[in-house]
Amino acid sequence: QVQLVESGGGLVQAGGSLRLSCAASGSIFRINAMGWYRQAPGKQRELVAAVTNGGSTNYADSVKGRFTISRDNGKNTVYLQMNSLKSEDTAVYYCWITYGVRPYDYWGQGTQVTVSS
Repeated sequence: QVQLVESGGGLVQAGGSLRLSCAASGSIFRINAMGWYRQAPGKQRELVAAVTNGGSTNYADSVKGRFTISRDNGKNTVYLQMNSLKSEDTAVYYCWITYGVRPYDYWGQGTQVTVSS
């Protein structure tokens, strides 16, 4: 079984920072990419940022220049440094991995990020 343990969410004022972490463990063969999605109330889940095994990154336009994704391959852990947070960043943030040859997608339970204006 696969486990994704997320941490780092919380309440922060606009302009502040938060750092999310997600550690993957279990029966995982070759993680191809890791990242973060988010879902705000009444909206669809959207990709925030992702990083491949080789270190290539991809960001949503709305977070470019404010968020930074990084990955520790040895620990199967992905981080999301979120700076200059805005109220519109308020959402549940879900850790995501894709792994294996097929490949398989797996999601974390989600962590709430609330930005007060």
